Amino acid sequence: MKFQTKELVIFAVLVVLFVVSGAVNHQVFQPGNLQNTGRLIGMYGIFSLGMAVVIITGGIDLSVGSVFAFLGVVFSMALTEWKWSPALALIAVIGAAAVFGLVNGLLVTRARLQPFVATLCGLLFYRGMARFVANDETKGFGNAKGFEWIKELASGNVGGCPTPLILLLVTAVLFYLLLHRSVYGRYLFAVGRNEEAARFAGVNVKQVVLMAYVICGLSVGVSTVLFAFYTNSISPSSHGNFYELYAIAAAVLGGCSLRGGEGTVVGVLLGITLLQVLRNLVNLMRVPSSLEFAVMGIVILVGVLLDSFFKGQSKRITV
Repeated sequence: MKFQTKELVIFAVLVVLFVVSGAVNHQVFQPGNLQNTGRLIGMYGIFSLGMAVVIITGGIDLSVGSVFAFLGVVFSMALTEWKWSPALALIAVIGAAAVFGLVNGLLVTRARLQPFVATLCGLLFYRGMARFVANDETKGFGNAKGFEWIKELASGNVGGCPTPLILLLVTAVLFYLLLHRSVYGRYLFAVGRNEEAARFAGVNVKQVVLMAYVICGLSVGVSTVLFAFYTNSISPSSHGNFYELYAIAAAVLGGCSLRGGEGTVVGVLLGITLLQVLRNLVNLMRVPSSLEFAVMGIVILVGVLLDSFFKGQSKRITV
């Protein structure tokens, strides 16, 4: 397995940050805190992998947070008010997220809109729909009676390991095979590096990009279910706000270039882990929550600067 220099740097920073966090506050190593951090890594990591696929094409998806709010509200209402079967509601939410990804992909590939513009429209539309459908009321699942098995996906543990973290590891294996061991993965990187050259080489560029947005949508659908049950309080005006920033930051920190054509599954996992460890440290040190996004801005800036620094370097370390 080959690791990029940037990934090794992020791993080193992660280890140092974790050790320093434990030295500053011993609660870091408490089982409850470790489990909660692992749970958040799992939930954020799943849709961050989907975002990374889009970023590799040179695109971006700004609608993620609003989709969390809209589908979270719909999911809650389907189970508690419309009395849908849990399996049907689950399939409907994940399927709808995939359709939203398809719409984004069509706007980018067929309508030829810039990804930023197309998904910004989605951000506004889905947030507005969430507020309209819920009548600006906060939704939830109560004690989840009748669909406890879905709740276990977000709040359960298997052998002490949070279920979302296990789901992330399974998802990461699938994404690894997709990106690094499949023909589609080779096409994906080719499109991101040079779309025109990929087209002349016979790659169906539109199809590749379209599928990237659908894959992102599917990952967002899975994360929607996890976040909805984890919070059990879905405010249509604020649920999922800026979640896309976490995914973008994780991808950029992990080696995905915003120019496209670069990125690894391992890098994204390291990026989201670093973000959550940093976020946990901020909380434990009782830094005002209002500064959380300021920290995120700095993290994204550092990631972009690192991308520029390592750009053009082809040196890799083989383990």
